[in-house]
Amino acid sequence: MTTGNETGEDRAELLLVALVEMAGVQAGRRYEDAVLTLLGRHRGRLERRLRTADGRSEVHLIRFADRAGYEAFLVDPERVALRAALGDDAPTTRVLEVHDV
Repeated sequence: MTTGNETGEDRAELLLVALVEMAGVQAGRRYEDAVLTLLGRHRGRLERRLRTADGRSEVHLIRFADRAGYEAFLVDPERVALRAALGDDAPTTRVLEVHDV
């Protein structure tokens, strides 16, 4: 059931690429390991996880069933707490919305 204020775009599948830079490599990896397990709570899934040779960066291909799932993932209390606990060692992430061509 829709609320009447949802657009087709709100319900459309969402494909993202996350470019992750690790400030503290070991802490960053532990954080990513933990938060990526939360995707399923929000109708998301990790399709691919790649790491650079030096281990300081990762690329994640993530798919969500809809934008609402992605937005819920961003504010997930467990994710927020994990990030806050890392402080300056939290990874920086650039997220790109992409589509197949």
